[in-house]
Amino acid sequence: MCGTGDDRNADGRGRGTGDDREPGGRGRAAEADAPPTDLYAFAVRLRRMNGEINRLIHGFAGEHGLHATDVQALAAILDAEEPMTPKRLREHLGLTSGAVTACVDRLERAGHVRRVRESSDRRVVHLQYVSDARSAARTYFRPLAEATRAARSRFTEDELSVVLRFLAAMNEELSGITPVER
Repeated sequence: MCGTGDDRNADGRGRGTGDDREPGGRGRAAEADAPPTDLYAFAVRLRRMNGEINRLIHGFAGEHGLHATDVQALAAILDAEEPMTPKRLREHLGLTSGAVTACVDRLERAGHVRRVRESSDRRVVHLQYVSDARSAARTYFRPLAEATRAARSRFTEDELSVVLRFLAAMNEELSGITPVER
C-alpha cells in the first residue's frame, strides 16, 4: 500500500506466505526487519493500532446499546476544548443534521449526555457528558489506559515528545483529507 520495497509484488503486496502475514501480505518477521522510518512500516502499525482501538470501541458500543459513531461522538464531546454544540459535532463527525440528532438522541436516552441550553441564548444547545457515564467509560477503557501507560514507560520523555508531535502532525494531515465521492 505505502512505500516501496524489494519484498513487494507489482500490486504493492508482499511475497510472503504463511499464517504469520500481516494484512497486505508482509510477514511479521519482515515487518520487524523493516527500517523504522519506512512508510509501509508506519502504515502497518497505524492500521493495526486503529483496528485494536476500533475493537475496543465496538465492544463499548455493543455493551451500551450504541453505534460506533455514538462512541466517536462521546470522544468528541469529552475532548472538546470548548462546549460542544450539535453543529460542531456534525462538522467534526461529517454527518448530516438528522444523523447527529439521532446520535445525540441515542446518547441522551442511554444516559451518556445531556442537552443544556445556554442561559444567555436559549437557542444554543451544549452537549455535556454525564458524570456517571464518564465513570463507566473510564472503567471500560481502563485497560487501554494501562496499555498506554505500559507502552509510555518504554520511552524517554524526549522520545515521547517526538511521538506526540508525530501524532499531532498525523491528525492535522488527516483532518485536511476530504473523502473522494464517486
